[in-house]
Amino acid sequence: MIELTDLTKRYGDKTAVDHLTVTVRSGTVTGFLGPNGSGKSTTLRMILGLNAPTSGTVTIDGLRFADRPRGLRHVGALLDAQDIHGGRSAVAHLKSLAVSNRIPLRRVGEVLEEVGLAEAGRKRIGGYSLGMKQRLGIAGALLGDPPVLLFDEPLNGLDPEGVRWVREMFQRLAREGRTVFVSSHLMSEMEHTAQRLVVIGRGALIADETLADFSRRGSRATVLVQAPESAALAAILTAEGAEVQAAAGGEGPTVPGLTVSGLTAARIGELAWRNNIMLAELATQNASLEKAFMELTATAVEYAAGEAR
Repeated sequence: MIELTDLTKRYGDKTAVDHLTVTVRSGTVTGFLGPNGSGKSTTLRMILGLNAPTSGTVTIDGLRFADRPRGLRHVGALLDAQDIHGGRSAVAHLKSLAVSNRIPLRRVGEVLEEVGLAEAGRKRIGGYSLGMKQRLGIAGALLGDPPVLLFDEPLNGLDPEGVRWVREMFQRLAREGRTVFVSSHLMSEMEHTAQRLVVIGRGALIADETLADFSRRGSRATVLVQAPESAALAAILTAEGAEVQAAAGGEGPTVPGLTVSGLTAARIGELAWRNNIMLAELATQNASLEKAFMELTATAVEYAAGEAR
């Protein structure tokens, strides 16, 4: 379990992490989300003692990481897959980590096998692709068989097979009772990987809840309606308090489409029937994690792109 209590980090007049209080529970995969510049990487570095907090505390199972002399046996982490000596082999790199943390050397071969790098273990890391470096970083995190694991953007550079493997591995580690904390900007992957989400913006907490609760809180479901008399239907639905927008036709280019929020599909169908308006399609579109994330972090984006002209 990871506990952040009133955790704050300032650089001069810039606040990177703002009084963050969160408990990351064991036995679940917790996704750590936020826009670029939101403070995710700084938070992970403070958990590992690489950055000192300005105020507040962070503990892992009751102790600071710095108070654990053989840290890799309790916490495994991948923060930057590129931050590694390219002249070494993967075997040499992992052996040095094992010796310094009093981890049995047999674990080197075991984790290289687990991440799919057994055949490439004696090649120089400088010749590895980004995906191979990510796998090596994951191997380093697993080396001490730790109960707590942290990953910062672990899917960068991985092919679809690698992404599926990482997703299944995270879920397996959580089922074993471990704490798995994963920072990522890929909303689609968090939908398939995490059970809980911690979302921050400008260093402050926005949400700490299950993935399902976050999606429901941040975005209403919409209904796609296809009707030849779309203008008349739009007026009726708007009068009922719905929000109506034009949508692409679903039954063909001659059938106008509407995206409706604020009314259920059943209510829309009833209003259409009462007003003798034929419907070509009526379908509920569930809220997505990506839409919820965009809505809830809209005011917390540090570096927003300008509109295309």
